[in-house]
Amino acid sequence: MKTIKLGLIGLGTVGGGTLAILRDSADLLQQRVNANIEVSIIAVRDLNKPRAVDTGSIQLTDDPTQVVNHPDVDIVVELMGGTGLARELVLRAIDNGKHVVTANKALLAEHGDEVFAAAEKQGVQVAYEAAAAGGIPIIKALREGLSANNIDWVAGIINGTGNYILTEMKQPGADFNAVLKRAQELGYAEADPTFDVEGIDAAHKLTILASLAFGIPLQFEKVYTEGISRISADDMRFADMLGYEIKHLGIARRTDDGVSMRVHPTLIPKSVLLANVSGVMNAVMTHGDHVGPTLYYGPGAGAGPTASAVVADIVDVVRALDCAPDARVPALGFRTTRDLPVMDMEAVQCAAYLRFLAKDAPGVLARFSTVLAEQGISIEHMHQEPCDDGSGDALVVLITNEVPESAMNTAIAALEALPEIDGTVQRIRIESLS
Repeated sequence: MKTIKLGLIGLGTVGGGTLAILRDSADLLQQRVNANIEVSIIAVRDLNKPRAVDTGSIQLTDDPTQVVNHPDVDIVVELMGGTGLARELVLRAIDNGKHVVTANKALLAEHGDEVFAAAEKQGVQVAYEAAAAGGIPIIKALREGLSANNIDWVAGIINGTGNYILTEMKQPGADFNAVLKRAQELGYAEADPTFDVEGIDAAHKLTILASLAFGIPLQFEKVYTEGISRISADDMRFADMLGYEIKHLGIARRTDDGVSMRVHPTLIPKSVLLANVSGVMNAVMTHGDHVGPTLYYGPGAGAGPTASAVVADIVDVVRALDCAPDARVPALGFRTTRDLPVMDMEAVQCAAYLRFLAKDAPGVLARFSTVLAEQGISIEHMHQEPCDDGSGDALVVLITNEVPESAMNTAIAALEALPEIDGTVQRIRIESLS
């Protein structure tokens, strides 16, 4: 029986989990691939640091180039993260004729086209199931399971930190800052939570999902990204009252005008399955022209779930080692790239929830309606309640029809310029996901 040798770069949470699965499930994996899978060398940052997992007799090094240049390594497993050194190492491994498994969403979102082109030239595989939604096999679903379909749209809760925060904000009296602090104390959020709460992490993942869904190049720089830090307790309360949940979604949609890619807080009806995904869990919903809607749900992070996806990729790579390169499943599921333009956010059409403080006086609401009507926006629902602070203001919530983003931006600017409005207008986009 042949032996396939691995070199790991990184032995943190995911690397340790990967090594543990490879050892604990060695017999199962051998039965799946009819080969022994053996870790030969691991690159770590600190050779003297205590390990959560026993490395046994495996060679450890603090020089990752030893892994990608190692003559006996068949598959390099990159779990270090980042886009600088990781890019250099992955490209070096590919140039050396080694297959690559990576969980690095940022690397692929920002440099994936370069990485996949290099791999194709060298006839090696790059597998990356763990780069989006952790333990959920959404990459395989889009690349293989749904290959009979033109995908109309993909929408997902693809960052557990943001979903935990929004879930906890449904509790009476909860606000964003307090819940974020609790998430940090529990280890769900980093000390610097920017990548999670501002949507950058989700935008990396959405870039990959959109490319798989539509066959377009990876274009992270074209993803519209908006965070959740402006969501208030009032927004959570009104959403519930109106029959919605607020979720931080990544949405990629194909239209006659091209593809839209966006990450932002979104109101979705409570009847939609995604609305019921709580806590740190992830879920991705797709819609294909033949299969209709499908939902993929599970843990999006953590040692076990992410390492499970990494090991599944290792199994896939080993199974395809003896296949001719042109007989393997393409890295992004398409043999040729589709020429679909990415739409500017200004051209995207959405309904909207608007919330603002306004003077509680006769004729004020009519003036708001006039401003909106000038941009072709109609009010489909309105709610007003007086403030109890003695200011004479009222809290106003409007639900609008679906209009281009450009028209809504113009209308919001015009509303904020009115003397009757106190402060800014909060806008949350609405998606029916149908």
